[in-house]
Amino acid sequence: MDTRLRGHDGGHRLSDETTGMLLGLVAVAIFSLTLPFTRLAVGGALASHGAGLSPTFVALGRALVAAVLAGGWLAWKRAPLPPRSALLPLATVAVGCIIGFPWLTSIAMRSLPAAHGAVLVGILPLATAVFGALLAGEKPSAGFWIMASVGSALVVGFALGQSGGSLHLADLAIFLAVLLAAMGYAAGGRLSQTLGGQHTICWALVLSAPLLLPLVGWLCWQESPQLAAAGAAAWTGFAYVSVFSMFIGFFFWYRGMALGGVARVGQVQLVQPFLSLLGAAVVLGEALEWPTVVFAIAVIAVVGAGRKMQVKRG
Repeated sequence: MDTRLRGHDGGHRLSDETTGMLLGLVAVAIFSLTLPFTRLAVGGALASHGAGLSPTFVALGRALVAAVLAGGWLAWKRAPLPPRSALLPLATVAVGCIIGFPWLTSIAMRSLPAAHGAVLVGILPLATAVFGALLAGEKPSAGFWIMASVGSALVVGFALGQSGGSLHLADLAIFLAVLLAAMGYAAGGRLSQTLGGQHTICWALVLSAPLLLPLVGWLCWQESPQLAAAGAAAWTGFAYVSVFSMFIGFFFWYRGMALGGVARVGQVQLVQPFLSLLGAAVVLGEALEWPTVVFAIAVIAVVGAGRKMQVKRG
């Protein structure tokens, strides 16, 4: 029997690829609530949730909170400094995942329903696969690209149908956010193979802190009346995206990519829009209609097919 499937005691154990997929699924479940809680934080939800925070404060503030947590974790682990060769990938993670994606999605969530934004994020797996090929040296097969394209076409078609066949500026902000996140995912996924998943996200956050600290400090002074007026719901949303979306979720995500590969584990994200739809229904009270459930089943089927396609890793 394949030694990857046996432990030292001869018992069965999961292969690295399967473990990576499961870790990726845990991360996606955490990430799926990012848009609903971001919308809650910026006050774009129901008026009953109270006043919200500014999109820029939510984006930069959540990164600074996560950077403090990351610094504490690195100190606890007595982690050595990352090698000089890791600085560029860490900067890519910071630009894509720590600053770009949170900022652009926070802006979009001011005007877009979380459910609408969630389905646009459905193109993230394909974008991650593209950057995985460019940055991580992976070579997906033609069948893999077909499945990724079909899945992405499904979610984009669904988004267009929900928005009446046209896209708005907030939609474009989401698409740009997706490209930046995919870039950061691919760079971080590759770096995690040598630096480790936890160290990758923690060092990216800590290296971002010198830029974040003065900006967030200025925002706290400039927006102090708005911060004081923000309701409990806004601060709850801010707490979730700071601790879970920006910190804990990446522990699972980058570890999963290191084990299972950027392109393959990235395909788990195809189910994220529909978990986000469910989260939007629970957290924000947004409507969840039965066609969405049917659509979710179709996308999950595509993920299952893509899971079986060959991906050569560099």
